[in-house]
Amino acid sequence: MRFLVDGMLGKLARWLRMMGHDTTYDVRLEDKKLLEIAKFEQRVLVTKDKELYKQAAARGLDSFYAEGKTETERLAKIAQQYGLLLKIDLDKSHCPICNTPIKSTPKEQIKTQLKANTARYYEQFWRCPNCGQIYWQGAHWKQITNTLIEANKTLTTSRLSNH
Repeated sequence: MRFLVDGMLGKLARWLRMMGHDTTYDVRLEDKKLLEIAKFEQRVLVTKDKELYKQAAARGLDSFYAEGKTETERLAKIAQQYGLLLKIDLDKSHCPICNTPIKSTPKEQIKTQLKANTARYYEQFWRCPNCGQIYWQGAHWKQITNTLIEANKTLTTSRLSNH
């Protein structure tokens, strides 16, 4: 799916990108510009701004009002609304920074850019061909996995309570 996320939801934009969705995010975009981009590029407008959500709906744009206090709740709700899989496949992920699809990269090509312990303990790496950011399933991966597990539990509970 293609999303356009307003400036208040940067973390959600990064999650959507990691999950493999083309997600435009720029904190400098004002409401009028967000509405124009959503229409022109046929993107789902994701916002926490009730007024912006109402404007998008009034114009017939596909929009999502991101309720929820935590990223886990927001992830579960957007997954439910759009049938998204709450998982990360790094071979399909977009760079959380610039939204470019990341590419699997042999360690030998980036070894000089890695810290010694990272190069020693990890074998699989991905790199953004646009901004050059390097990714691997390091210590932070457990927290990423836990967040997705919790979001899936929230989603399952929500589906059960709706039947």
